[in-house]
Amino acid sequence: MPGARRKRINDGVADEGAGDPKTLVKLDRFVAERAPGWSELERLSAGARRKPERLGPDGVRSLGALYRGAAADLALARRKFPGDPVVARLEELVGRARHLVYDAKTRRSSALHFFSRRYWRLVASRPLPLLIAAALLIAPAALAGGWAASDPDKAVGLVPGEFRSVAEPREEGTDLGLSLEEQGTFATQILTNNIRVTFLAFAGGISAGLLTAALTLYNGVVLGAAAGLSVSGGNGTTFYELVAAHGVLELSCIVVAAAAGLRMGWALVEPGRGTRLSAVMAEARNAVEIVLGTAPWLVVAGLVEGFITPRGLGFVTVTVVGFGLASVYWGLVVWRGREPQQVRAA
Repeated sequence: MPGARRKRINDGVADEGAGDPKTLVKLDRFVAERAPGWSELERLSAGARRKPERLGPDGVRSLGALYRGAAADLALARRKFPGDPVVARLEELVGRARHLVYDAKTRRSSALHFFSRRYWRLVASRPLPLLIAAALLIAPAALAGGWAASDPDKAVGLVPGEFRSVAEPREEGTDLGLSLEEQGTFATQILTNNIRVTFLAFAGGISAGLLTAALTLYNGVVLGAAAGLSVSGGNGTTFYELVAAHGVLELSCIVVAAAAGLRMGWALVEPGRGTRLSAVMAEARNAVEIVLGTAPWLVVAGLVEGFITPRGLGFVTVTVVGFGLASVYWGLVVWRGREPQQVRAA
């Protein structure tokens, strides 16, 4: 019967396109038919309180059947209604019930699953917010860079004083003159700043994404202005060598955090068929997990910035380090971010 019911739902939406005026009607029917099962799965998950044995034999059997149905519904919703908040609701529901069905044995194994699989799926699940966040960072950086290069006297005010030294001439092949102790302090300051920017980009989602967008734009403007000032002073290569080793990974982390904030903000603006509170809470849980999973990569970027960047290792070396780290990160997003086999096949 569940298979026949899923077939009936699939038949009802198989030939609909993104622009079909009947899409909302089909979505309403999909939600109306499947929502009772989702609500029951939510009730059982809450009642289990991380221990499925609390549900008894009948409850455990119902939990398994409802989980499989919700996983199939999630796969269908991702294909047919990718922009609707019902996808976020199902992602949160399936993610919460999965550990009960498969009963992760230890916190250690759960943490391993999170950092090896779930984090990457969360990042990869919504490519559009990632693209928007990247555009909010790159576009103003390009505009500010062009302006600063052509009119450095006016653009210098955009760059905070502590960052203006990157545009000052530096003899090729030398470091920044920092002792080991100073390098440690420098790395700590940079790491703290990176984590703060990432947290604010995520937390800004509660303002319907406006603060997230503003913070991302600001960081893009500062980056572009600093680059433009360096180029105008004939110091463009030096600037690149000072930011490339850590900067590509660091900016990737900021884009991912900003995308999480935008996702939360959009749930506030367009909650879909559920309540605004439930939509925001579902995306907020995902956003918190994304920030937690991104934090170790910020640590890597901070260590590179504090201990490798100041040594002046040259154009080729910093390019290999910077784009190598970023390639590893985004390669994991593509590889480990794929949907699990059982969901794709459901």
